[in-house]
Amino acid sequence: MGAVDKIHEFEKFGSILGLERMTALMHELGDPQDDLKCIHVAGTNGKGSVCKYIYEILQAQGYRTGLYTSPFLEVFNERIELDHQFISDEDLEEYTNRVLEKVKVITDRGEDSPTEFEVITAVAFLYFKEKAADYVVLEVGLGGIGDSTNIIKESLVSVITSISFDHTDRLGNTLEEIAENKAGIIKKGRPVITSARAPEALEVFRDRAYDLDCELYETCDIEAEIVDESLTGTVFDVTLGARYLGLEISMLGEHQVENAICALKTIEALQDDCEIEISIDAIYQGLKKAKQIGRFEVMCFDPLIIIDGAHNADGARTLREGYEKLLMGKDLLMITGMLRDKDTEHIIGEFRRIADNFITTEPENPRKLLAHELKALIEEQGGKCVPVVDIEGAFKEGIKHIGEHDGLICAGSLYLIGKLRTLIRKYLETL
Repeated sequence: MGAVDKIHEFEKFGSILGLERMTALMHELGDPQDDLKCIHVAGTNGKGSVCKYIYEILQAQGYRTGLYTSPFLEVFNERIELDHQFISDEDLEEYTNRVLEKVKVITDRGEDSPTEFEVITAVAFLYFKEKAADYVVLEVGLGGIGDSTNIIKESLVSVITSISFDHTDRLGNTLEEIAENKAGIIKKGRPVITSARAPEALEVFRDRAYDLDCELYETCDIEAEIVDESLTGTVFDVTLGARYLGLEISMLGEHQVENAICALKTIEALQDDCEIEISIDAIYQGLKKAKQIGRFEVMCFDPLIIIDGAHNADGARTLREGYEKLLMGKDLLMITGMLRDKDTEHIIGEFRRIADNFITTEPENPRKLLAHELKALIEEQGGKCVPVVDIEGAFKEGIKHIGEHDGLICAGSLYLIGKLRTLIRKYLETL
């Protein structure tokens, strides 16, 4: 049995917030997380992109930098990256076996087993420690206070991106409750950067920062001047601690400018509060190089094929805004699939402003919404739809009819987008 299969065996324990199991496991491993310098990033949307910007800037400066993210799109190894290399199959096998040895010690003495996410997080911490990462950009999995990444006692800086309604069954039913959960990553005396806009969330962050004697930097009101915007990227000017002219980013959408500003303010905090050397050249190079696969990603221009993991209402709104900015008037055929525990009504409402014609399919996840169920919901909102249960079959159907439209857009669950991205890459090799 390979490492990934061994890790997936822990899926049966579900997703349970709380640090008791993680504390016991990391102690058995020698608490490697205590020796890492982490930039900790939480939020509802945008945290993956902010992580990428920070990671690439640190890389451009020449630091040995680790990146821990979730979920993966195409291969499990994506979740643990060091110096632009995903963890190798051999290292994943070795570190997984070492972590599982300690899991057995814990369970043999009658303690609860860690969850799947806790196991892979432990693998990441041990890997980064032993590979001597200078810095680790650490993305929260779910929430904040009880997330397994929050086992770290210190962080160089805490970053919290946008706050909206998601995972309300575990994080709370109000923005205040969700913000309080995510504010759990804030560490005493360490800088906090947030791009959140909701007044309810900002109030929570201000109170927590005050209580823990932290400097709080809010970026939501920092305005950038867009110089150029197209399907190849955005050029903008902005003033933070310094004036930056002609910053280029390759990730698409106005929200990515906001994410870049959040990352840039984080870099300034690392320079000012942690005295980390980061040159202006590294900032420009890192921002331009940063890419987040599966997020408004143009896979091909002719024919036009775009993928986006817009898996919640905020993500769908952001995709729709990007469409209106860069593709308004284009007749796009959309392949989509969703999980049934998402706000499907609002997601479909945004998707309907992008496309009239849909192909529905089913993500490879037990929580999937069936293709014919999603078809019915889309038709209720006036869309035309063909259901194709199999993802590969749905993609073939889309390619079959792409010539009848201005392009193909694939959006929805990340469990779907990863599979489609692999199929698209294989298809493009045949052109």
